[in-house]
Amino acid sequence: MTSPLKGGLEINFQEAERGLSPREALEESNRCLYCYDAPCIQACPTGIDIPGFIKKIASGNFKGSAKTIMTANPVGASCARVCPTEELCEGACVLNHSTKPIMIGNLQRYSTDWAIQNKQALFKAGKKNGKKVAIVGSGPAGLSAARELALLGYSVTIFEAEKNPGGLNTYGIVSFRLPQSISYWEVEQVKSLDVDIKTNTRVGVDVSANQLTADYDAVILAIGMSDVPKLGIEGEELAEVYDAIDFVKATKTGAITDKFIGKKMAVIGAGNTAIDAATCSVRLGAEQVSIIYRRTQKEMTAYDFEYEFAKQEGVGFHWLTAPSRILSNESGQVTGIECVKMVLSEAGEDGRRRPVQIPGSEFVIPVDGVIRAIGQSRYVGLIEQFGIKHDEGVVTLDGDSYKTSHEKIFACGDVIFGKGQGEAMVVSAAQQGKKTAYEIDSILNCEAVDIA
Repeated sequence: MTSPLKGGLEINFQEAERGLSPREALEESNRCLYCYDAPCIQACPTGIDIPGFIKKIASGNFKGSAKTIMTANPVGASCARVCPTEELCEGACVLNHSTKPIMIGNLQRYSTDWAIQNKQALFKAGKKNGKKVAIVGSGPAGLSAARELALLGYSVTIFEAEKNPGGLNTYGIVSFRLPQSISYWEVEQVKSLDVDIKTNTRVGVDVSANQLTADYDAVILAIGMSDVPKLGIEGEELAEVYDAIDFVKATKTGAITDKFIGKKMAVIGAGNTAIDAATCSVRLGAEQVSIIYRRTQKEMTAYDFEYEFAKQEGVGFHWLTAPSRILSNESGQVTGIECVKMVLSEAGEDGRRRPVQIPGSEFVIPVDGVIRAIGQSRYVGLIEQFGIKHDEGVVTLDGDSYKTSHEKIFACGDVIFGKGQGEAMVVSAAQQGKKTAYEIDSILNCEAVDIA
């Protein structure tokens, strides 16, 4: 595949961390204690049999190891690279109390990389049961639901608006952390189970919501989230003000050039997407990159390993700082961003401290471009076409179920994240997709038994 980056910058977007060598993988796998009641399994949202897959590496059964991982987590190759393992499996490793935890993420990558390099097909579709399920969105949640349903014998059709499937893993995570080839392999594992993926197909435009609910026995909404909201400040309509989601996507689709070389960039926000936008800017040749956040490091939502990576890349941080205006010259080019200093108030009823502006604290940071990374908006219009209940774009679920207010429509992934429900992790989306598939199977099987 030809690199989408121009000006010889593609080398900067090659995967940042190398995988384990065979000797390193063998030595690391032999450090594992193979705990009977392994706390690492409990800490994994998808419940991967971690001692089991590690033991298979130690015995040379690499296909078995990869299948153990992918059985539990249909996007296990991606998660090996992007999961916050220090907070999950590795954080729970019993060896934290004596030496250092097993490098579970690296070993997971070793096994799945072996399967990719050796072109392994790990699963076979189940015997068809005559039932059909439509899935809207082919990100981690949608793919995971599709894989499980196909194994259970369902005819599955995924509707994807983008040119290529994979959702967040394909378009939303920087290449030097997660190459597209990894996401595409996971997609192929699902397609090999006779799952039909219709790309360039927008539900609500190319096919109606009513048509899906009429034609299929169940529908799963796994549509994720939309673009970055506006900052609501003067100057953000300028050409050099970018949406972080579109910015990262452009590095993976060929829409970006070497125009950032030598520039000064500011990123507004401090989540994982903000870190991605900042580190992308560095690798696109920006001379200076600063993250501007109105709270402190303690409140930032980016993973610790992402924050450390950004610092190593040379990204600077302006804490307790909020943008108030984007400045430009007579030609309409961005020249700076005016900011104000903030202070955190006492904690409110929700336990969170609010940023409050310090009067007279205005100052200007000279920049050539600004990237908005203050969260993502929702596909409210599409959700409302399905006629289901939601709270400002967060789909409302029926108790502990993944069923929505419509008996045939289910939801999982980022579309249910927020308002106190769900988790915004790739691995959590994968588990939700699996559980949604099992719930649908349970309901449709019961219906089949009742009819009989």
